Amino acid sequence: MTHPAPPEPASPRDLVGIGIGPCNLSLAALAHPLAELDAVFYEQRPRFDWHPGLLIEGATVQVPFLADLVTLADPTSRWSFLSYLRDRERLFPFYFAERFHLQRAEYDAYCRWVAEALPGLRFGHQVDAVRWNPEREVFEVDHTQLGAGGEAEALGRTYTRNVVIGIGTAPYVPDPLKPLVDTPGVPVIHAADYLGHRDFVLAAGHVTVVGSGQSGAEVFLDLLRRRPEGREGLHWIGRSEAFAPMEYSKLGLEHFTPDYTRYFHALAEPVRDRLVAAQWQLHKGIDAGTLAAIHDELYRRTLHGGWPDAVLTPGVRVRTAGRIATTKIELHLEHLQQGSRSRLTTDAVVLATGYRERPLDRVLAGLDPYIRRDNGERPRVDEEFRLVLDPSVTGSVHVQNAELHTHGVGTPDLGLAAWRSATILNSLTGKETYPLPRRTAFTSFGLDDPADRVPQARQPKRLTPLVEGI
Repeated sequence: MTHPAPPEPASPRDLVGIGIGPCNLSLAALAHPLAELDAVFYEQRPRFDWHPGLLIEGATVQVPFLADLVTLADPTSRWSFLSYLRDRERLFPFYFAERFHLQRAEYDAYCRWVAEALPGLRFGHQVDAVRWNPEREVFEVDHTQLGAGGEAEALGRTYTRNVVIGIGTAPYVPDPLKPLVDTPGVPVIHAADYLGHRDFVLAAGHVTVVGSGQSGAEVFLDLLRRRPEGREGLHWIGRSEAFAPMEYSKLGLEHFTPDYTRYFHALAEPVRDRLVAAQWQLHKGIDAGTLAAIHDELYRRTLHGGWPDAVLTPGVRVRTAGRIATTKIELHLEHLQQGSRSRLTTDAVVLATGYRERPLDRVLAGLDPYIRRDNGERPRVDEEFRLVLDPSVTGSVHVQNAELHTHGVGTPDLGLAAWRSATILNSLTGKETYPLPRRTAFTSFGLDDPADRVPQARQPKRLTPLVEGI
C-alpha cells in the first residue's frame, strides 16, 4: 500500500507539475532551491522509469553528459550528474573512462537518484482533470492516489496558481499493425517493451524489425549479436530512403540551441510545419557509431565465407499485416521508390516506430474553452512555453516536450531541458532567477542582427558602407 500524501496547504500552491519524466524532473530539481516557490509534481507511475524497455547494454544517450537535468542552467546545482558521481564515489572511474556520452542505463540511474531524493514528487498519483476557477483565480487539479496494483485509493484536489504539463510521449504503432499489437498472444511488440520480451523474440525462428531510426538500429544490433552465425533470421525495414546517420556536425548541432528555438518560434506556422517534416535527420537519424557497429558485426560474420542471414531494406512501408495460421505473421510491403509490392512472412515483429506526443486534450479538457489554437487546431504556445489562454485566466499553463509545432526539433532533446526549465522558472518568478545566455550559436539563422543578443562590451565595431546597399 502506498503512503498517504501530505495534507494540502491552506493557500494555493505556486506550481503543480503533471508528469515526472526527465523534463519535469529537471524543473523540479531547479525549483528545489527556490524557497519562495511552493511546488508539487504528480506522476501516475509508482516510480521514475526512463524507457526501461530500451536500456540495452552499451546503448548510449545521444547527448553529452553536460545535458543532465540542471548543468546547462546551473552548473553548481547539487542535482548535477557530477554530483551524482561524487555521491556514488564514482568520479575518478568516470574521469578515467573519458566518456562524453552516458550509457542509457547510467542516465536512468542518475535520474532515479534525483527523483528519490527530491521532495515534492508524488508518484502513484494520477491527474484526472484541470479546471480554472474564476472566482478564486486558481487552477483546480483533481487527482487519484493509486495503490501498488494501480487501484484507486484516495481522491484529492490541489489548488494552484500555475501548472506545468510534462506528460511526455507514448509509443506509436502504425495503423496497419495496431490489430496485431492489440491481439493477445501475437508476437508483435513495440521497441519500448523490447527488453521485457527479448528472450521470447530471440526464440523466434525469424524476426523482423520495423523502423529505421536509432531504436530500430539498437534492437537490430542487439538481436544480431545474440543470434547464431549463419542462422540469424533477421530482416530490418524502414520507411526512410536509407539507414541514415544522424546529423551530428558542430554547426548542425546548433539547431538544438536556444537561438534556433527562438528563431523557429518566430516563423510563420506553415513554414514551421514544413521544417519539422524536413529536418528528420537532425533527430531521427542513427548514431554513426551504431551504424558502424552493425556493419562491423555483419562483416565479422563473413570472415569464413558466406553471408549472414540478415536482410536490411530501407525505403519500405508496411501496407497491411495479418496472421497466418496461429504462429506466423505476414507483412504486406511496398517499396516507395520502386513502387513494387511483396509479402514477408516472419515469426516475430519488433516495432521501432518511435513515439508521439501524448495529446493534452484529456487532461486539459476542462480548460478547452480558454485555450487558443492555431490553424491546425493545436494549442498555441508562446516563447516562454506557456499555452496561450484567454486573457481572463490570470494563471499560466506551461508545457514541456509538447511544443514541437511551435519550438522545433529541439523540443524532445535532453540538451534543452535545463534551459527550458530555467526559462519557465524565470517566467513564474517574474525575475532572472537563472541567468540565461543571450547568444548560444555561431550561426545566425535569420537576417536579424545577432549583435542584439551579445552583451554590449563584446559587440564588434560596425563599418559604414560606402555605397547604400553594398
